Amino acid sequence: MKNVRRILALLLVLTLVFTACGKKEGTAPPATKPAETAEGGLTGEISVQAETDWVEYYKAAAERVKANNPDAVINIIEVGAFDHLDTMDNTDALNKDVADLFAIPADRLYGLNDALVLNPIDAEALAAELGGWSDYNAGLGGQFNIDGEYLAFPFNIETLITYANKSNAEAAGIDLANPVEFSNQDNEARVLLPLFDAWFGVAVTNAVDIELLGKNENGEFYSDMTKEFSDLTADQQQAMEAIYNYWSAHNAANTPLFDTDAGWGYVDDEFRTGANGVIRLGGPWEQVTMTELAGEENIIINSIDHITINGNPLSHWKGGWGLAVNSRIEKDEDKINLAYAMIKEIVNPEYAVDLFNATGKILENATIETYKNSDLTDIQKEIIAAVYESYEKAPARPLFSEWGQVWDTWKNALLSWNSVQPKTAEEGYNEIKASFDAMMTNIK
Repeated sequence: MKNVRRILALLLVLTLVFTACGKKEGTAPPATKPAETAEGGLTGEISVQAETDWVEYYKAAAERVKANNPDAVINIIEVGAFDHLDTMDNTDALNKDVADLFAIPADRLYGLNDALVLNPIDAEALAAELGGWSDYNAGLGGQFNIDGEYLAFPFNIETLITYANKSNAEAAGIDLANPVEFSNQDNEARVLLPLFDAWFGVAVTNAVDIELLGKNENGEFYSDMTKEFSDLTADQQQAMEAIYNYWSAHNAANTPLFDTDAGWGYVDDEFRTGANGVIRLGGPWEQVTMTELAGEENIIINSIDHITINGNPLSHWKGGWGLAVNSRIEKDEDKINLAYAMIKEIVNPEYAVDLFNATGKILENATIETYKNSDLTDIQKEIIAAVYESYEKAPARPLFSEWGQVWDTWKNALLSWNSVQPKTAEEGYNEIKASFDAMMTNIK
């Protein structure tokens, strides 16, 4: 992969040389080892992508870098992360509007690697200098490793947590001091899960070790959803029965939950104080919305295991974002070192609270105590504690590109129940199995 990346970069550079009058680019091969993370006396110039709300924090990080490297130049490009990714997708790594250092969601790693825009990072050296990891490869760091190369550095962690409405729980006689059981409620809206979306569906499948799409030790793809219903474990069968019963209850009540358009509004409406909803899943970035729906005096925040399915705690993924280095600078050691210095300041745990205030991002290499001993609000501290606890127990998120086919496969299978109207859980499961059987014929 290194050689392919270098060859492509060389070809792109040569193209620019012949098409841009008077513009010259060096074409010497890159060093065989990643640049060291040295600081002091750096004279390089780099551009760094930052969303509008991040800019002030990034400028402060850049000033800390330049305090040790006064001749360095760090240009902040104010652009949304996804807009920046769109620019890369539509052009290439050499586009001047593409930054040298930028943020990427974890699930874009493999696609960007295939596009050869990511430069390998000396991540273990950076992690050792920053500190905060007992096992760097057990978290996002390990997930960012493809074929022995680290192609991004952990920026922040993400996973789902629970939001509960205290007033609605009291009216329903539900004790929020204990986990809320998904499969045993007197009203279909008590636990609000839009399960047709695999983003939420995996919280149930992970709870009973169902692999929607995985790789075995030989690197071959497989899916537990291609098994016969009778070959699923007892827990897995019971989970599928619970999903079916949940759909059946909403179908009988004629609610719009299993509707890709109306389902989201239904979840919000039922979570409002005075309605039937008691508990739901959401990301830490949804705290403001959840508080507005329930009221600040009613919102209760906990880790994801405060919902169970047949006694099994729900579990999401170890997800998050990374900081990536543009492959076009791989030949320039000053730029690489400057990018490393900037990474170290952006995710410096000493500034974890400042980062959270600016971006809402939670560092993998900080601690709950760092945030607890700060001036953050109680709700913010509860959010952060819930994220750390949920993240610690979660499995790694599958990042390989093929997993992208699962989204529509799962959604279309679940939504097909609205028209097929299966009479039993096994009939419903067979619709899922048929969809995954078809998916697997397209995955090699």
